[in-house]
Amino acid sequence: MIPAPSTTQGGASVLLSTQLVFNIGFYAVVPFLALVMSEDLGLGAAAIGVVLGVRTFSQQGLFLLGGVLADRWGPRRSILSGCVLRAAGYYGLAAADSFWPFLLGAVLTGMGGALFSPAVEGLVGALDRARAADGSRRRSLFAWLVLFGEVGAVTGPLVGTGLLPLGFPIVARSAACLFLTVGVVLWLIMPRGLPTTAPSPRAAAGGHDTWACLRERRFLAFCAFFGINLLAYNQLYFTLPLELQQSGAGAGLLGMLFTITSILTIALQLPASSVAARMGTVAALRAGFSCIAVAFLLITLLGTTGMHLVPGLPAATGPVCLVVLLSLGRMLVGPAGLQQVQGFAGARPLGAYYGLLASCGGLAVVCGNTLIGALRDTVGSTTGWVLLVLLSGAAAVFLPRFLPLPSTAA
Repeated sequence: MIPAPSTTQGGASVLLSTQLVFNIGFYAVVPFLALVMSEDLGLGAAAIGVVLGVRTFSQQGLFLLGGVLADRWGPRRSILSGCVLRAAGYYGLAAADSFWPFLLGAVLTGMGGALFSPAVEGLVGALDRARAADGSRRRSLFAWLVLFGEVGAVTGPLVGTGLLPLGFPIVARSAACLFLTVGVVLWLIMPRGLPTTAPSPRAAAGGHDTWACLRERRFLAFCAFFGINLLAYNQLYFTLPLELQQSGAGAGLLGMLFTITSILTIALQLPASSVAARMGTVAALRAGFSCIAVAFLLITLLGTTGMHLVPGLPAATGPVCLVVLLSLGRMLVGPAGLQQVQGFAGARPLGAYYGLLASCGGLAVVCGNTLIGALRDTVGSTTGWVLLVLLSGAAAVFLPRFLPLPSTAA
């Protein structure tokens, strides 16, 4: 069983393994949704952007609600309910043959993630805070969470690529079965009444106001700029597949690019976290978002054929530059940003704070994808890439100005 966060490290092992399996199921399906909607359903870029944006918002955008439910229900109930909902969504995607059923299936997959992800992150945050209270100087568990997630992210596209020739319904049903299996296993091993908040000497002063995060303007600004990180990453599922399809590349190249992204993260996430810790939070966030901005600048200049800037470049130069720099940027931004949430929350429940952070990311994705898709259908893809350069640059400049104040940090 998973022990309470304040007792042993065994709980971390189960949580990290859960993240690994969740990501295998996720990345076996989601990277190929844009291709399926374009090739099998005949949808345009705007419609695809809406589906992917709504799917992300139904997950990330509902993280605040999911975090509140995790704080009130307990993480066990939230995680198990999320597994069932995501499996239902995948079964829905497998059966869908038009826009609206596909959208419904996508929404259900997102809602499942909105239930289980804040619960997992809240437990990891509680473990991380407990280790800090014990004087541990080991790497943040969030770095390990990202690492285990990326192991799943490198495995998932390979599974999806292998199953896709059998038809997308087989891919989606296989992922549904995986989530149901994980749910059964966790139902058997997770104890009831598992807490999400580690003991803190500030508990009496801080209280347990679930909705306090909505009243903290500084945290809201932090969430708004940090959400650009998720919007940037979401382009690997949205604009990049469409660009590759337009240039004549298939699902094989897309799977290879996801593999490159995941291998880089597996190899470099922990060293990058150490570098970020030495740099300090401000420098790490600025460097990370600057990398992301440069990634979008290069894909703007090179395109997916490598011919926009320097004729004769290999066709995959632009996409490879995009995924490499985007990965490096996220390695710096992710753990550095997630750790700041504990400073904003203090002794209050962590689930709502992590939930609001993800909800703002989901809102950024649904609004950003809808706008980028409309721009692509009307004036072409370049304008969307330029918009992403500007947004990432703005995050590099302004996000570090909204970190927790020293007087409020835990």
